[in-house]
This record gives sequence, C-alpha cells and structure tokens, in this order.
Amino acid sequence: MLSTSLAFIAASTLSHAALAPRTETEKPSEGTSLTVYSSADPAGFDPQQFVQQQRSSGMDNVWGVPGFGVVKSVRKLAIPKGRGELAFTDVAAWIDPTTVSFVDLDDAKTTVLEQNFQFDLVSPSKLMERFLNREVALAVPLGEGVSNVTGTLLSANQGQIVLQTAQGVKIVPMAGAQVLLGELPGGLLTKPTLVWKLASESGGEHLVRTTYQTAGMTWRADYNIVLDDADRSGAITAWVTLMNLSGASYNDAELKLVAGTVNKIQPRIGSGMARGMRMEAMAMADAAGGFEEKEFSDFHLYTLPRKTDVLQNSTQQIALFPPVSGFKVKRELMFDFAGGMMAPGAPILDRDFGVATKQNPAILVSFENKKDNSLGMPLPAGKIRVYKEDSADGTLEFVGEDLIAHTPRNETVKIRLGEAFDVVGERTRTDFTIDNAAKRMTETFRIEVRNQKSSAQKVRVLERLYRWTNWKIENQNTPFEKLDSGTVAFELDVPSEGKKTIEYKVTYTW
Repeated sequence: MLSTSLAFIAASTLSHAALAPRTETEKPSEGTSLTVYSSADPAGFDPQQFVQQQRSSGMDNVWGVPGFGVVKSVRKLAIPKGRGELAFTDVAAWIDPTTVSFVDLDDAKTTVLEQNFQFDLVSPSKLMERFLNREVALAVPLGEGVSNVTGTLLSANQGQIVLQTAQGVKIVPMAGAQVLLGELPGGLLTKPTLVWKLASESGGEHLVRTTYQTAGMTWRADYNIVLDDADRSGAITAWVTLMNLSGASYNDAELKLVAGTVNKIQPRIGSGMARGMRMEAMAMADAAGGFEEKEFSDFHLYTLPRKTDVLQNSTQQIALFPPVSGFKVKRELMFDFAGGMMAPGAPILDRDFGVATKQNPAILVSFENKKDNSLGMPLPAGKIRVYKEDSADGTLEFVGEDLIAHTPRNETVKIRLGEAFDVVGERTRTDFTIDNAAKRMTETFRIEVRNQKSSAQKVRVLERLYRWTNWKIENQNTPFEKLDSGTVAFELDVPSEGKKTIEYKVTYTW
C-alpha cells in the first residue's frame, strides 16, 4: 500500500496536549473552512490553461498551479480508547501531510503517535495489477455479438490482456472489452485517507479539528471600470476567479482569502533543495455585500459572509466587493521619450548619443483609492480593464487594460490604456557643445506636440537628464517640475488642431 508515514516529535505532541479544554460555548461548530493563497502573476496566469489540460489528459498539473489552500475541518469522530487507529477520509488528494494539525476539542490529552497518508486509490490499472494470477471474465465484442472468455489473468499492459484459459493462452485486445472482476481487493481506497495512531484516555465520539495545506488551489483578482464621457468619473466592479484542482470538493464551506506577500518555502522540482517563494495571497467575497475585509497581522484578510461550495476541477467567480460608482478619475496624456533612461556611473560624452524621436503619448487614467472618493478599500493585485459607453448605441467598448500591484487604501491607482491616436510629439536636439577641459557639456532640445483632436488636450512631457547627475536647465520657454534627481516634467495645454512647443537648454558639469 502506498502511504506517507510521519512520526510526530514530542514537542508537537506536547503542544496539542497543553491546550486547555474548551467549554461547550467555546467549541467551534462542525464544518469546513478554506483559506486560499495565490502567487499567480496577473499578467500571465490563466485558469483556463489548467482546466483544458485536465480535460485533455485527465490529470491535474497541480505543481504548476501558483498557489495553495489551507483546509480546516471540524467534525465528530469515534476516538478509540487507549491506543488505536482512526481513519480520516475526504481529505484533498494533493494534501501536504507534513502540515496536518490534529486537535481533540473534547479531550486535550488525546495525542497523535503516528500518521499515515494512504493514497493507493482505485483505478483500472491498479485493479488489473491486483487480479494478476486470479480468475477474470471478459466480454469481447465479436461482430454484432459478444464472446465471453474466462481465464487466469497473466498480464494486462500495452493495450492487451493475456489470459490462461482451458484452451490455452489467449491474447485479447483491451479496446471494447468489458472486464468482470470479483470483489474489491483489500488495501485499495476510493478516497485519499489519513490514518492516525492515537492514544486517548477517554475515547468515544469527540469533536476534532484538523488543519492542513493542499496544492492545486489559487485565485486572481479582476477589475472592470466604466468611464463617463468626459473621463472624469468611473464605476468599478471587482471579481475573484477561484480555481480548485486539489482533488477534493469543499461543500458549504467558509471561504477566506488573504491579501499580501506571504513567504512560503517551496520544494524545487526535481531536487530535494528548497527555496523561498513569495506567495501573493488573497481572499474573496459575496455578490450581495462583498467580502468583509480587515487587517490581519501584516496582511489583509477577506471573509465571505456566507458559506459556499468550492467544487473539485472547477473555476468560479465571486464578487470581491459591491460595485462602486461615481468616483473621480483623472485622464492625462504623457510623453516619455527616453523611456525611463537614467544617468549612468560616468558622464556620457558621445555627441551622437541622444533620443530624437517621434511618438504618440501614453493614455493614463488614475484615481485616488480614498474614502472621500467613494473607495478606500485595499485592492489586491490583479488585472484591471477599462470600458467606455458608445453614445450611438449605448454599448460598452473596451479601451484598454493594465495590471495593478497590491494597493492599500489612500494610495493612487494609475492605469496605462494605450497610446493616443490623434496626438503626436516630436523631440529634436537642436544644439550640442562639449568642453572637456572645463568638464562642461550643453544640449538644447525642441519638443513639438501636435493635437489633431476636436478638443484641447492636457499633455505631460517627461524629460530624462540621462547624460550625468549634475545638471542645470536654463533658457526654457515652459515651466517645469523636478520629479527626482534625473527627471523633470513639463505641462502643456494643446488646443484643438493646434500645437505647443517646449524649448530648453541643459548644462552638465563633472
């Protein structure tokens, strides 16, 4: 029989024994609760790839699922008096047996001496293995009829069944054949089972709480925003997609998710070494009232205020919080010609080095995640999609999407939707001088922004002072704001079918 055997160390046993007995009013009620954690990358994780894989192969690639679940079960079990064994069924097939916790809520002195995880489940191949050298009967299609064959099973592999019959050895194709076996051999299970060797002074029917981790579970957050015509306010809905490939269903379960970066040690595939893995965790909500959120340690805990069924081999969507409308948003167009380039460890003296380009500005939408903006709730990391209504027919049209990191309340959410079609910027270097003896270099730029839209546009232009860290801007025709040690920003109001030009000179010294 396949099993995992674990000898619990004395300290673990004592920690359970030291728990004070609970009174009847303190005891938890029977049932199952589930907390799901996720390390899913919102950009690349797609639950459907795992669903399709399971459908096509019949096997779950749970080790590729970016997340895990913590299952807590409270139920009444028949505890043997003295020393004895207790079988605990309906556990997840992908349980991590080393994480199992057992607490007898009626007798704190009950201790676990040994634990076995038995997972030798019934399957056609295992059954055939158990019936080797035993008599079996086959019903084999023959034309429009059926041929019945009885004999001793010698082999069953490579799509063939080999029988020793009274007429000699027969080889029968498995395809289409019905195999009639006797009763189920001992040792085969229909469900994964934990078997505990216990020591209990009292015995009897006790309330027991078990907790364990299982692979094959994860979730991701998705947000949908609808902007008004003027891009000044929005409405948001938030959903969690929960996936369960753990090998068990959790009916009528309490559901929680934790938002934050939880450290978990994961084994490296193909080796016995371990590595640290940052688990992005989150928990989900009810469509009517949403999840109830609270701070929990250094993370955020989301509790669904109703029970739900989390079924095996399924994905389901649950509302993270109720829809919110009327919050203020800000739309802006932004040029960043140098694409985030920063000053290196030494001055760049090459006169041919530079960024002279023509591009369309990025479209950015931002909003304050604050209570006075009708929001103010922690937003777990996820994908956020933006729509606008077409006034011609009232339908919603998709205008872009982006990813957001874990965003606490009172922080700003910024979404990049794409690039503006009718606004163009062109950056040209008009002059360059260098005096190596004086360790001085100057560069002059002209940036022209043209707006072909039917309305005026506010445009933000970021300039990276990437040649060296010691710089000074002069002769500028437009005010600027210094954002950091190597970045400045110019703000422009560009009229409809018009243009605005930025000119400035930067001097570097070293």
